[in-house]
Order: sequence, then C-alpha cells, then structure tokens
Amino acid sequence: MAVDAKQNTTPEKAGQEKVGEVVSTKMTKTIVVEVIRRVKHPLYQRVVTKRRRFYAHDDSETAKTGDVVRIVEHRPLSRLKRWALAEVIRKAVVIDEAHLVATVKDSKKKAAPKKGSKA
Repeated sequence: MAVDAKQNTTPEKAGQEKVGEVVSTKMTKTIVVEVIRRVKHPLYQRVVTKRRRFYAHDDSETAKTGDVVRIVEHRPLSRLKRWALAEVIRKAVVIDEAHLVATVKDSKKKAAPKKGSKA
C-alpha cells in the first residue's frame, strides 16, 4: 500500500510545450507543425522571425491544415517524430469551393456595366 501511495505522489516529468500552425497532414498519424518566434538579432538589434518545423504524432488524426495546435515533447517514435499533439487550440476556417464559386458568380451578375458600353 505504501508503494502505491508513493507512486501517485511523484510528479510527472514536465516536457516542453510549443504552439504552432499545422502546415501538413499528408502522412498517416503525423502532422507537421510550424512554430514561429520573433527574437532580437544579437548584433543588429532588429526583430527577426524564426521558423521551425516539428513532426508530431496525431493518433486520432483530428488536426487539419491551418489549425493552431499545442504539441508536447514525447519519446522518439521515428527518426524525426519526437512530439505529440496535446490539443487543437483553434480550428482553421474552411470555405467550401461550391459556396465560393456561387458568390463569385453572384458578384459578377450584380456588377454595374462599364462606361461606354451599351446596357
């Protein structure tokens, strides 16, 4: 009994967390997350944008391209995959193609005729 109580009181190993945007979901159960950070250049003192891509494991394949997600450090699952999806923070806005084509056609019909043309 004392052993069980001791196991429950040990804190979990805290790993790194990163927040980024999903840029690819073409692999099975794997997403590519791009993390962007802005840092000051050590010599020129200008703010520079740095980008880094991480391969993360997405077991249920919930994340889609454009989603903002949180990934956590994980044991190595493959040569490149050392992160796992923790949660989807914000879903990407998806515009279906049929709706987009319909709105473009409607806007062309409503456009006023050009000057000099016979209407």
